[in-house]
Amino acid sequence: MRTAALRATVVALALVTTTVAAPQVTAKTNSVPAITDSLAKAISLELTGKATRDTLARIATVDATDPAELATTASLTRSVAQANADLLVAKGLPAGSARLARIRLGHDSMARSLREGAEPVVAAAPNDDNAREFTGYFPGGKPLTLSTGTIPTRPVVFAEVDVTTAVRLGTEMIQRQTGKPVVTEAGGYRATQVTSIRFGNVQEPWFKGDAEIFAITGGFDHNGDVRADTLTLPYLDDENTTYYPNQIVLHWNRYKYSAADIVFMEDDGDTNYLNLAKALVAALAYILDSGVYVPLVNAILDAMPGSWWTDDPDFVDACYTITRDTNATLTCAGGNGTVGVRPFWVNER
Repeated sequence: MRTAALRATVVALALVTTTVAAPQVTAKTNSVPAITDSLAKAISLELTGKATRDTLARIATVDATDPAELATTASLTRSVAQANADLLVAKGLPAGSARLARIRLGHDSMARSLREGAEPVVAAAPNDDNAREFTGYFPGGKPLTLSTGTIPTRPVVFAEVDVTTAVRLGTEMIQRQTGKPVVTEAGGYRATQVTSIRFGNVQEPWFKGDAEIFAITGGFDHNGDVRADTLTLPYLDDENTTYYPNQIVLHWNRYKYSAADIVFMEDDGDTNYLNLAKALVAALAYILDSGVYVPLVNAILDAMPGSWWTDDPDFVDACYTITRDTNATLTCAGGNGTVGVRPFWVNER
């Protein structure tokens, strides 16, 4: 999440733009936390049955699993289907585009006790990284308060969103809203490739599982209009770990100037991509090309509704003014990210 110091660093960097009110997420009762909590309770109600308990012990791992595999009753099948439909609405994604509901064992240390018959607790993964406690449900639906400070010895199964799929679909939606035509060069085009990337903090405590990082790039297109592009970084799961993806992140045939910015975000599960796309379009539409390149990080950050900074999407870091010829290892503005980049030629064939 953005600290005051990090926000001050970002604000101190020059940008002239117009503040635009961004749309707010409204449906509290249909929020991701409410939907996953409802699913967790529905699962717990079915765990009084031996068949469902045995199935849970067999399929629950730290890797997310479709709860449809657990739906051994008609009632739970309906609950899972309803959760999937509601999650797509909450995430601002098209109806029927994916099954987003998932269940996951809280920690691999819980697997043995679950297989040996220990009574599990089912809970929605806390949406706030700084939460001190969360509510789980015993088989039969009786609530239990658990602390986030330590990993429980009791097996905890989390109901959550398949954020990997949501990020992919969501960034595609943003791209459709904000992307614009490109200018091609003979034989190919110039790009920038990430050779290494590392973050000191990816904003994910133990109860959240792996991070789901995505990036928004900003620059001016050939007509002098601001364009925002998106990309996913599905490999970037852990903090203080260096990855070597050789991923292309900037396509210079899309930009008028030989400079662009990258903002790295982490989706905790509650991001509404439709609202994010609309907010970006509204904020960036009012930035005019003055004949020289200006950083666009602030405009991208200001497009986020203020309430989203409480937890999702988490601001991870931002790298300003990466040029077409940059060949270096860069420390991003907040000091959290280190990114190695180099020029790359993309052949036409």
